[in-house]
Amino acid sequence: MKYFFLSYLFVGAIIVSAFGFRGSKSELPPIEVFQDMDHQAKIKYQASSEFFADGRGARMPVKGTAPMGFEIPAKAAVEGAKPARYAFTNGVGYYDTGKMGDFYGDGLPTEVTSDPTVFNEAFIKRGEQRYNIHCAVCHGTSGNGKGVTSKYGILAAFNFQQPGALDPANPAAFRADGAIFDVITNGKGLMGGYGGNITLRDRWAIVAYIRSLQLAAKEAGVTLQ
Repeated sequence: MKYFFLSYLFVGAIIVSAFGFRGSKSELPPIEVFQDMDHQAKIKYQASSEFFADGRGARMPVKGTAPMGFEIPAKAAVEGAKPARYAFTNGVGYYDTGKMGDFYGDGLPTEVTSDPTVFNEAFIKRGEQRYNIHCAVCHGTSGNGKGVTSKYGILAAFNFQQPGALDPANPAAFRADGAIFDVITNGKGLMGGYGGNITLRDRWAIVAYIRSLQLAAKEAGVTLQ
């Protein structure tokens, strides 16, 4: 019995030392058994640093590189080039959100379709490339929802080839262009958002490519509507 109480006290002491007294307050710094990378040798943005010769912590981009989503214009702004809205924005229009008010829109936005230098065969090819990089692993190369991840128990990827996928009257299978764009941007269910990784124009290019996959399947005799 004596050893039982000693063991009981010993376990209690371990629990108290590990978790502390709930609700207790102290001005002393906490005891960190596992720091979990709370303290790192890093330089915060816009901070100075003696490590670099110029004394600045922030570094200039590597020569010859461009930030993600940035496209070098064909000519300078002083020569008449208009700023492109093809990268990342927080706009509220259809091109930026896929929505028209409170509803998803259908069809590609005029910012894409009105510019023949953008909306062409290369646009679909770009969508194919981006789709194969970011989407095919789950949704499959044909869009049937049977990508590589389906072999490892992830069976929730949306099937763009299911019956009714081109029929707006079938809400279980049909997804409007704006809805697809919105899911690419913000994610849904198990799918995370790609808004920070894929530019606006590339998201619409993916939407266009998905439609091309569906139309190709329809021409091959697959019932999509």
